[in-house]
Amino acid sequence: MVLTDASCKRVHSFFHYNAAGRRHSAQMAYILGTLMSEKIVTFVFQFVIHVIDAGGYLGIAGLITLNSCGIPIPSEVIMPFSGALIYFHMNAAGQLVPPGQFGGGNVWLGLFLVAAFGALGCNCGSAIAYWIGARGGRPLVERYGKWVLMSRHDLDRMTGFFEKYGSIAILAGRMLPLVQTYVAFPAGIGRMPRLRFHIYTTLGSVTWYFCLAWIGMKLGERWHTDPRVEEMFHRFHLVVGLALVALCAWFLWTHIKRWKKQGLGTRD
Repeated sequence: MVLTDASCKRVHSFFHYNAAGRRHSAQMAYILGTLMSEKIVTFVFQFVIHVIDAGGYLGIAGLITLNSCGIPIPSEVIMPFSGALIYFHMNAAGQLVPPGQFGGGNVWLGLFLVAAFGALGCNCGSAIAYWIGARGGRPLVERYGKWVLMSRHDLDRMTGFFEKYGSIAILAGRMLPLVQTYVAFPAGIGRMPRLRFHIYTTLGSVTWYFCLAWIGMKLGERWHTDPRVEEMFHRFHLVVGLALVALCAWFLWTHIKRWKKQGLGTRD
């Protein structure tokens, strides 16, 4: 299987979506037509592929570090692909072929190492986000959070979640998409004890990353042997694509409206 744009779309069709269709406004058209374009998704996916191929375990740790310090590169892309590499590796021609890149033929060792290096990256990125929150406090996060798509409303919700549930919020937050990217900021603002913070970060991230890698490993194991796997992806291709478009568009649309309101409030 050659890693061209076409093969990336076929193998990972759950990340592929069509930005055409009905649009509610010119601004929504811009979101769906550019920010949500299929080329951007393909680029992100290929970036993840090549970083992991070149860096191996350290590539996984590096990508998760970015994810955990406020740069939304989804772990739901990184870890399943890493799990699939327990059975495959990328050769000089850009093809995914056996044997696996991770684990040396031992599936459980591969899963453990993939999850462990993911947790290492999570702790590194979370330490950076924690430090930003602890040193700069809420004003710094509010001022620059928009550059990583974190609005004041998001910070309010995460801070409230953290204040209500305490340390458990860090554990649960590591297993929630989007939340995992920003949850360390309120922990730093609240000056959560560092040892406890990293213990809960490790427990939550290892659990989540192991599950994601296991899913990727099982799909990689059955991709060439069970035609139902490919049929399943093709069957639900449109549904999953529309769901991703709707989720991402809603996220960006609500943030744009809040930023506009905040900007108008500032002028007044």
